[in-house]
Amino acid sequence: MSDQDKDRSMLLQKEMLAEHYRRLEAAPETREPVVYTFVPGNLTELIRSFGALPVLPEINALQSAMRGKSQGYIAAAEKGGHSEDVCSYVKCDIGMARAGNVGPTGTRLPKPDLLLLSYTGCYTFMKWFELLREEYRCPTVFLQVPYEGDGSQTPAMRAYVARQIRETLIPALEKATGRRYDEDRLKESLARSRAAEDDLVAVLQSARKTPSPIDAYFGAVYYVGPIFSAFRGTEEGLAYYRALREEVEQRAARAEGPATPAGRLDAQKYRLVVEGPPNWTHFREFWRMFAEEGAVVVASTYSKVGGTYDLGFRHDPADPLGTLADYCSGCYTNRSLPARVEMLERYCREYSADGFLVHSVKSCNSFSAGQLTMLREVERRTGLPGAFIESDLVDARYFSAANLKNRLESYFQMLEARRTGAAVPA
Repeated sequence: MSDQDKDRSMLLQKEMLAEHYRRLEAAPETREPVVYTFVPGNLTELIRSFGALPVLPEINALQSAMRGKSQGYIAAAEKGGHSEDVCSYVKCDIGMARAGNVGPTGTRLPKPDLLLLSYTGCYTFMKWFELLREEYRCPTVFLQVPYEGDGSQTPAMRAYVARQIRETLIPALEKATGRRYDEDRLKESLARSRAAEDDLVAVLQSARKTPSPIDAYFGAVYYVGPIFSAFRGTEEGLAYYRALREEVEQRAARAEGPATPAGRLDAQKYRLVVEGPPNWTHFREFWRMFAEEGAVVVASTYSKVGGTYDLGFRHDPADPLGTLADYCSGCYTNRSLPARVEMLERYCREYSADGFLVHSVKSCNSFSAGQLTMLREVERRTGLPGAFIESDLVDARYFSAANLKNRLESYFQMLEARRTGAAVPA
């Protein structure tokens, strides 16, 4: 998928990301503080209110994989003693750090002034940051976010997280950056987040249309990138989502589909809901397998890993610390399995899906645990046929193109037979 085949929003995001990495490389000279954090529950608005730049290790790992660099990093980490079963994001990041910490765009990443773990649903994150703390010898803050085991956040859970932000995290940021907490600046950032979130939800919900003007899984990787990473609450992020919404609305008005590696997908045969992260090492090849069959993804759970905005959440500048606590608690991987099933059932119905597909990744227990149960339950509730495929996040050893293609072709044949009432080929 060359630049000339991409939508303008994809190219704009590429420019934003490149500029962010350039600023990171220059940080030792410009003295901009740097905070490493994770995507689910990231507190980008608070970090940036202290004049700090965020670095997100998962983004580095997936970008490295898309550029063909992850396998060497993983091999180096395993040679250093990390198990083959450890999350491939972790091994990619550790391998990159030990190879000189050169980021996916070729710019050197600075050491962190603070490691901030706003934990939401993944125990691996804790071990990951322990490894990074050993690597960089820097301060670490662990924001404990209670798991929504009963399906919702309680007032006590909210107060607990907000108190940690106020009493532990903010003092740590003040010490790491040399700046005082500025609540007015934070409120301004949260207001920009709220506006951008409105635009993102409008984009994602445009997939209810036929044909869908977006792909809400592969295409959504580009749509959610800025808001899930370094740009939520920034003027650049706000401008990006205004431009993205305008682009998608114009495409919808022309009854056009999204750009894909197989060309623009106007003729859409199958509408799918997808659970689980994508594969990054063969991202475009994986996407092409769907697009060549006329399959468009109209809703996905991965596009909610950094925020379930389409379920109603918006950052509230009137209650800055409380709304940050709400955000951390409500991310997809911090939701119970019944809550995830309800979300998927809702997507299948509201987006007029023809089928439901699980992409299970070998090294991500946070997503993969319980997926077969979820698949069967969604099938039972909706009557839609499900499918189960497997690969990995950034470890190319677990991506079998032939196996995936065969499974997908069989699934699409089954969907077609179901639609026409014909017998499914043996």
